[in-house]
Amino acid sequence: MSKVAIVYWSGTGNTKIMAEAVLEGAKNKGLEATLFDVSEFNKDMVSDFDAIAFGCPAMGAEALEEVEFEPVFSECDLNGKNIALFGSYGWGGGEWMNSWEEVCGEKGAKLVSKSVICNEAPDDEVLEECKKLGEMLG
Repeated sequence: MSKVAIVYWSGTGNTKIMAEAVLEGAKNKGLEATLFDVSEFNKDMVSDFDAIAFGCPAMGAEALEEVEFEPVFSECDLNGKNIALFGSYGWGGGEWMNSWEEVCGEKGAKLVSKSVICNEAPDDEVLEECKKLGEMLG
């Protein structure tokens, strides 16, 4: 059984809702999945998991949250790791996700699914996409 982590940061609760849907999808597929607020996760835990889904909303000028999430994410060795990305945004067009995917590629990570983004609160369609993303982790 694949062991997966869903690691997220959420300011308004939108990305947390998405993370919970990713967790549901992973568990529905029979994966051993654990949900972590980014404050509960660190670089030393990466090797404990076969795959990791990271969730973070766009902040400021379409960037990852810089105080809590980005420092933890940037320290993670993702070379060869299966990962997936998700998050919400309130303005712009989701450019932060394109940049984040590029960073993951530079870190040697393998994206297992198309990233899931949504403007503001996730609707039922987005939550279904999040569940499918969770299934793809295994």
